[in-house]
Amino acid sequence: MANTATLEIEGKKYEFPLIEGTEKEVAIDIKTLRGATGGYITLDSGYKNTGSCESAITFLDGEKGILRYRGYSIEELAEKADFLEVAYLLIFGELPTSEQLEKFHSDIKAHSVVDDDVKKILDAFPKAAHPMGVLSSLTSALTAFNPESVNVDSEEDMYNAIVRLLGKLPILVAWAMRKKKGLPLYYGDSSLGYVENILKMMFKQPNEDKYVQNPILVNALDKLLILHADHEQNCSTSTVRITGSSHAGLFASISAGISALWGPLHGGANQAVLEMLEAIKEDGGDTKKYMAKAKDKSDPFRLMGFGHRVYKNFDPRARIIKVAADEVLADLGVTDPILDIAKGLEQEALNDEYFVKRKLYPNVDFYSGIIYRAMGIPVEMFTVMFALGRLPGWIAQWREMRLRKEPIGRPRQLYIGETERSFKSISER
Repeated sequence: MANTATLEIEGKKYEFPLIEGTEKEVAIDIKTLRGATGGYITLDSGYKNTGSCESAITFLDGEKGILRYRGYSIEELAEKADFLEVAYLLIFGELPTSEQLEKFHSDIKAHSVVDDDVKKILDAFPKAAHPMGVLSSLTSALTAFNPESVNVDSEEDMYNAIVRLLGKLPILVAWAMRKKKGLPLYYGDSSLGYVENILKMMFKQPNEDKYVQNPILVNALDKLLILHADHEQNCSTSTVRITGSSHAGLFASISAGISALWGPLHGGANQAVLEMLEAIKEDGGDTKKYMAKAKDKSDPFRLMGFGHRVYKNFDPRARIIKVAADEVLADLGVTDPILDIAKGLEQEALNDEYFVKRKLYPNVDFYSGIIYRAMGIPVEMFTVMFALGRLPGWIAQWREMRLRKEPIGRPRQLYIGETERSFKSISER
């Protein structure tokens, strides 16, 4: 492979280094472009062809349907690991020993108490407030109760900040849902595993003597959190990194990521799937009609939860979670016309030549929405659950960015406004 790329502008040639990643991806290093060319920049709306960083965390090949965390395939991790192991792997780079995992979980539990004044902030929100807005605000508010800045050169400081956030965010997630449902707030059970405790915090009823865990639901949620744990430089992850690049704290950076995740083009996609299914139900539930509308380019209807912006083949996460979705539906025996419509759309898409040819398969958002609906999680909470899964990936990316001492993010622009003009007083206009 050549070592440089040549750019020719107005007859003058400039050379820029080529950098090769460990998976043979190649990047043109244009850090010196403006200085070398006298002010030229690249224009790449949405940064679809621009690498913002070098990262050792997640590898994604959308053409081949490959997703790996720290070199481990998502298929193998979903089958053999639990969420806390994957969180440790993403953040610290290697799978934990049994002793490291036990200490990690113990330290998370030790830092899980949320200050009572945070409850007062939660109480101030109206019941109708969207849980993502609540979660983002409460995460940012944690900074007020943990004001000391993280010394990124101190391994102890960094570790304590990480376990503190991993301990507190599940409580905020559970509280956001319990407020939505009008249930009293609950701290959970420190004797349980990480995922089991999340379920108990969310679903324990006030007069329930003993909360009984459903292993199929535990397994499904564990897999969903693993599948959502990281996904390379997406919108919310890039937001966390660029916020953190100003040396903003961990809580503030994660709060920014939560807000970025909220949008329907990103983490809000699984909520959009259920809203689409509700609309189809209200219109009579004819899946064939809506599949025809999706194929009609002149029709504004958009089929949510099918295909993917990155994966040009089957979303590897969807293959895994489809099995869990089938297990959950079979175990719970839920009778729900919305889920019947979802299964109908799934079968249509998997067997319709139009969708198969274009590789518009159901994606992870489609199946996660089905699972959360069957579990009894309100649709407004779907993106909150996504945020809970993505937390270790955001932490890993923030930690990597700070340890690598990356510069503050400062994109350029191509100005297309008015050229210089003279100011006229109001009487002259």
